[in-house]
Amino acid sequence: MRIARFSIDGNVAFGAVEGDGGDPAGLVLDIIRGIPYTDFELSGTKVPLSKVRLLPPVLPNKVVAIGRNYAEHAAELGNEVPEVPVAFFKPTTSVIGSGDAIEYPSFSNDVHHEAELAVVIGRLCREVPRERVKDVIFGYTCANDVTARDTQKTEKQWARAKGFDTSCPLGPWVETELDPSDLTIQCTVNGEQRQLGRTSEMVRSIEDLIVHITEAMTLLPGDVILTGTPAGVGPLSVGDEVAVSIEGIGTLTNRVIKRG
Repeated sequence: MRIARFSIDGNVAFGAVEGDGGDPAGLVLDIIRGIPYTDFELSGTKVPLSKVRLLPPVLPNKVVAIGRNYAEHAAELGNEVPEVPVAFFKPTTSVIGSGDAIEYPSFSNDVHHEAELAVVIGRLCREVPRERVKDVIFGYTCANDVTARDTQKTEKQWARAKGFDTSCPLGPWVETELDPSDLTIQCTVNGEQRQLGRTSEMVRSIEDLIVHITEAMTLLPGDVILTGTPAGVGPLSVGDEVAVSIEGIGTLTNRVIKRG
């Protein structure tokens, strides 16, 4: 099931996306009663996707991102694959939805795209054993770990480089029924392909990452884990349209604007 979060007439709701995913004009939303992390019902009230504004599909308490989880990406930036996963946070203020603008930060001259598979957590969990990982996952969505590369190189902590406002596009919705083990991930900029990889190329699996993260912290419903990016990252400029597409999910599209 594809579950979107949207606004219409000033109201915010969740809805199940119905229709052919290849034809957005034909998609409709069946409004959900309640919140999707618990038992919910479809109301039967349907609205065309074209009549709503898509919002970030979740409002996470935290976004935990993993760096250098694809060997070719680590190599393209002159890094080695770390012995243990490198985790960092992106603040909730960095999260935007599909169709929202990425604001080019004033402190950087080298902002890059990073297409990623995002895991959405569905229940409160801590110290999750490997055999229970699937039980705590709500679903999957597309993400763009937008990065101020020059700032990342000059500052030891990545908080500003990867946590600036609008640096975490998520969407367009969450797919709850998906095998994430071998999906195509691609990124285009102005229609030109920049990144193309598969989730099977991850150094550490989703199971590995959730076990590792929950050894240290509690994850809450709606929290998001970014699983790393394949090779091909590159610069974005004001005016660019960047799109992240993941097989079985859909396409997350954002335009880059000047902050102001």
